[in-house]
Amino acid sequence: MSAGAPSGAGGRPDGGGADRGQDAGGLRASLSGLTTRGRSFLAAGIAAAGCAYVLGQGELLRVGLLLALLPLICVYALHRTRYRVSGSRRLTPGRVPAGAEARVQLRMDNVSRLPTGLLMLQDRVPYVLGPRPRFVLDRVEPGGRREVSYRVRSDLRGRFPLGPLQLRLTDPFGLVELTRSFSAYDTLTVIPRTEPLPPVRLTGESSGYGDGSRRSLALAGDDDVIPRGYRRGDDLRRVHWRSTARYGELMVRREEQPQRSRATVLLDTRRLAFEGAGPDSAFEWAVSGAASTLVHLLEQGFAVRLLTDTGDSVPGGAGGIDGYSSSGGQDSAAAAGLMMDTLAVVGHSDGAGLSRAYDALRGGGGFGGAGGDGLLIAFFGDLDDVQTELAAKLRQRSAGAVAFVLDSAAWAGPSARAQALPPLDERLRRLRDAGWTALAAPPGVVFGELWRQAGSAPLGTGTSGGLR
Repeated sequence: MSAGAPSGAGGRPDGGGADRGQDAGGLRASLSGLTTRGRSFLAAGIAAAGCAYVLGQGELLRVGLLLALLPLICVYALHRTRYRVSGSRRLTPGRVPAGAEARVQLRMDNVSRLPTGLLMLQDRVPYVLGPRPRFVLDRVEPGGRREVSYRVRSDLRGRFPLGPLQLRLTDPFGLVELTRSFSAYDTLTVIPRTEPLPPVRLTGESSGYGDGSRRSLALAGDDDVIPRGYRRGDDLRRVHWRSTARYGELMVRREEQPQRSRATVLLDTRRLAFEGAGPDSAFEWAVSGAASTLVHLLEQGFAVRLLTDTGDSVPGGAGGIDGYSSSGGQDSAAAAGLMMDTLAVVGHSDGAGLSRAYDALRGGGGFGGAGGDGLLIAFFGDLDDVQTELAAKLRQRSAGAVAFVLDSAAWAGPSARAQALPPLDERLRRLRDAGWTALAAPPGVVFGELWRQAGSAPLGTGTSGGLR
């Protein structure tokens, strides 16, 4: 038996196609599959045969040979077993929030003409997803199928491999146990927890569709800049006769369509800005808040992008609208999935400042200079005097700005680094003076309530304590 195709499409460990050298090497590997019982039989048989030779006892020699040959015969028989089985794995869903469960369904098909013996199925999973699942499959008839399933969950976000799937074969006496692996694996993506946010009107915000002051000419989308062909149901009064004469077919004029409002979610990932680790740390709260904000803004019809202190933007300058998520449909869903996948694996950066994020909002880094006319929502960690001044300047590049500021002294306890920072109230005051709606995010705060409070706060204000 050898590893086969990827498990998602069906894998097949089988024993055909090995040359003599490979077969000899496989036989040596099979000898290592002797269990404790098998090794004990082999040792007892050799000892009995040696004693029989010394003592001249023929009866004992036969017993010794039986004990020694039985595990060897089982090794050879199991090695020559020609089970041909295919396996597949189905992961539902492939992307789950932290703390939620995903279901993994395993399917084994016997594609040979012979029934199988006892099969033990084992799937390899990281320890953070729970114990390694094991299943015992009794005899599988020719052409038969067996399906088993298990559930996995993780309180930590990230990307976790599932597999490869392993098949363990054993003889009826329990003397030999061989393991064969499929070659492929699947990946479970655990994204940050999100919570529904109330619909509030943030300072400087225009709604996603309809109420914006700017409008663009389009009919089929933001990129449609020429008259299009006539479609059944179009108003004949909108026929563009000059284009019709040019192209030889009916062409209709473009109609006016509202332009999507844009929003940037800025996540501070600096290692110096956060202390502590684990699901209840300040950094994980900030990541979860950023994820909740992205989902909410996309549901409200905004073109959204995720920006970090490193200057990296998702979806990126090459996709969407100048680096923002595209408008509507599958493109918007794909952009949302890309941003959530990014937040699933985002970690601390080694950067010491917000200068690269400032350059990105100012128009550098390939964002098309579009950063200055949208809503900016930021999640900041600890800010010293220099970074507070730089964060205040970020407000100049946006129509409206809301900042959620986390203080390590409150989340992880007093430390020498926290004592060197200006007081939290001072940081909030300087941000508000620059035009931010700045709010503190203390431990245990419910982000939905803090979001509602941000919507009711006038420009340049906020609270220092947040809502619990």
